[in-house]
Amino acid sequence: QVQLVESGGGLEQPGGSLRLSCAASGRTFSSYAMGWFRQAPGKAREFVAAISYISSSTYYADSVKGRFTISRDNAENTVYLQMNSLKPEDTAVYYCAADRSFNNLIATIVRDTYWGQGTQVTVSS
Repeated sequence: QVQLVESGGGLEQPGGSLRLSCAASGRTFSSYAMGWFRQAPGKAREFVAAISYISSSTYYADSVKGRFTISRDNAENTVYLQMNSLKPEDTAVYYCAADRSFNNLIATIVRDTYWGQGTQVTVSS
């Protein structure tokens, strides 16, 4: 089991950048695939990005590819989401996720997924 706490959200202008952090606790962190999802008001939660353990392979939703970068620092038990070239449509609550299966996370099969509490990202001029 892991416990996840997100931070780093806030207000940014279009074209700006934000860096989200997800602090994890629990002995199994290094063996879990990690990811980020987001949920805008009135809409379903959607996949954003995921990163595997060991090889740190990454996968991104088409909507953020080339703009967002997911990374992890296993020594610090932290996963990051660097968000550049922000757009108003990026506005959402962003949730950190952990799952034993990288493939399931990519496929949004989240029945066994652990979640953080979420952090608000607002992109507006």
